[in-house]
Amino acid sequence: MIESPKPFTRSPSLRSAVEPFHAMDILAEANRLRAAGTSVISLAVGQPSDPAPEIVREAAARALKDGRIGYTDALGLRTLREGLSRHYADHYGVSVPVERIAVTTGSSAGFNLAFLAMFDPGDRVAITAPGYPAYRNILRALGLEVTEISLGHEPYLTAERLRAVHAESRLDGLLFASPANPTGAVIPADALRDLVQTAAELGISTISDEIYHGLCYTGPDVTALAFDPNVTVINSFSKYYCMTGWRIGWMVLPEHLVRPIERIGQSLYISAPELSQIAAVSALTAQDVLEPIKARYEANRAYLLKRLPELGFGIAAPPDGAFYAYCDVSRHTNDSMDFARSMLAQAHVAATPGIDFDTGEGYRTMRFSYAGSMDEMIEATTRIERWLAERS
Repeated sequence: MIESPKPFTRSPSLRSAVEPFHAMDILAEANRLRAAGTSVISLAVGQPSDPAPEIVREAAARALKDGRIGYTDALGLRTLREGLSRHYADHYGVSVPVERIAVTTGSSAGFNLAFLAMFDPGDRVAITAPGYPAYRNILRALGLEVTEISLGHEPYLTAERLRAVHAESRLDGLLFASPANPTGAVIPADALRDLVQTAAELGISTISDEIYHGLCYTGPDVTALAFDPNVTVINSFSKYYCMTGWRIGWMVLPEHLVRPIERIGQSLYISAPELSQIAAVSALTAQDVLEPIKARYEANRAYLLKRLPELGFGIAAPPDGAFYAYCDVSRHTNDSMDFARSMLAQAHVAATPGIDFDTGEGYRTMRFSYAGSMDEMIEATTRIERWLAERS
């Protein structure tokens, strides 16, 4: 009898061997506990607890009633791009032509498109540590060399630090965020100008992640475009506009990158979802709903800035924007992942271990999101206090 050949199974690609996003693992476990009937408070995921504004949902409902939702131009609906152009003029006092704006399937698609259009395999791109883990994972999956610049005790990357790193080994690209994830740190305008202009002087192509704009508590938003029109800016409707699941974002591009981004986008995504684009046009006019939500974040922020240090969680960086408190938890643990799992299992409070954001020093840090309600902040810290007392 002739044996059937064993099926051939090819091993996963080397580029797929990226670190997991531990925040999502914690969220999955929190969801399992909830499904089993446990009351869980999640401070783990960077997601507004409010739905998209009613005006946004109404616009989407009208579009669904009309019935035809299809492809758009790869760069997005003209009406949305015009609205974004007006937004830059009104909010920042910066002129951005419609032709330099590309609508994307969330900021995630924007990063993919930017990395593919701006860099070749083997190019060296700098990011900061701590920082958003998807930067590192996507860059490596695309065959780019990642240089992680440790911030140490500094809240943000400075021009001097960038110059020193570049002198050691030449950089091709730089990606930074302000306000930052996970720290919430905001780069002051003068420091941002110096950073952007130094990168240009050194021949470093720059990407500014401005996804948390609209959520700065210490002053007005400042875009990197104010200092260099050749910076690539990535933004999204997910955070300030409360539209995470709508998967809609945008890019502001230097002129020479518009057509390359359009070509790559045509093949990877065809276009961002038309329904979400239609809804996003209305989101740009929803400040009367969104500003009170921001005010609630600010109240939550003030509460946690007082309460977390009382629990032995030192604030690792000034949370001047976004909706995160990044804490030093070394008083309680030297293993933030184990600490996060135990806190979820025993106190039923979810938070994100710092190893997501800093593979070197994140074992002693955690990120707490304050995008929920004040009642959730109070109950979460009460549970943590009780749990810590039981541990001691």
